[in-house]
Amino acid sequence: MKRILVAGEINVDLVFKHCHALPAPGREVLADDFCMTPGSSSMICAMGLARLGNPVAFRGKLGADNWGAYCLDALRAAGIDIAAVQPDATLRTGVTVSLSTPQDRALVTFPGAIGALRADEVDDALLAGADHLHVSSYYLQRALRPDCRALFARAHAFGLNTSLDPGFDPQQTWASDLLDTLTEVDLFLPNELELAAITGRDGVLAGLRALDNGCTQTVVKRGQLGCASLDRGQLLEVPAYAVDPVDSTGAGDSFDAGFLHAWLRGQALRDCMRWGSACGSLSTRRTGGTVGQASASEVEALLANVP
Repeated sequence: MKRILVAGEINVDLVFKHCHALPAPGREVLADDFCMTPGSSSMICAMGLARLGNPVAFRGKLGADNWGAYCLDALRAAGIDIAAVQPDATLRTGVTVSLSTPQDRALVTFPGAIGALRADEVDDALLAGADHLHVSSYYLQRALRPDCRALFARAHAFGLNTSLDPGFDPQQTWASDLLDTLTEVDLFLPNELELAAITGRDGVLAGLRALDNGCTQTVVKRGQLGCASLDRGQLLEVPAYAVDPVDSTGAGDSFDAGFLHAWLRGQALRDCMRWGSACGSLSTRRTGGTVGQASASEVEALLANVP
């Protein structure tokens, strides 16, 4: 099995499920349920990879506070190596409020320590102990972002493969530095909205072709429509899988975990996309990004019953 290093953000998710409406200034809305779960794109992906049976190590920053202790306990319980995650008393752990429906979600985030990790803090010893480097939330990781390309280049020099999930840009500038970073990225995993914003192109096919740089495989996540990618220049689409959805929080990060699980085992692109779609779909069965994440046997059973 490939050893996976996730370098990224850590925060707690406070999930309000089945909101009756989105809140408006001066008004209050009700939700049918609430829970606190491990959050952040990087953390949810790491826990999904571990749930599928992959050896995972994490490098990130958090505060020496109750939120941070909760996140450390969750990572440890998932079997993730957290030797490189050290609480910092000068930081506060980030918190995200997720206003969730079965179809979509809206997020409010206090970044806290999310933006504190620097690329030089992902040291050579960590890279030497891994086979693959994954980074999520490019736009949120403000200290990592300027040297993210150099980090991926250093990972390549150590023989690692690399993957990147950009996440949403809260500033909505979608700066072009990401395109330079992609020259050192083997696998790029945006969602449909992010693909359109990054490329300025309408339509999935046009967006994928705009990012076709000869070295990066881009796979775009499309929610209930599944996912799409280019296979030898032609559009390849894989549908989502039918489940009874409860909460879509973190489904894209669970997709990342499923796709990487298959990709790191040398499976064909379509099969990797099916694993991603299956993991993303199955993760919506429970409230929060990690509670409903699938095991490998659950994914295999689903794929065996669906063409």
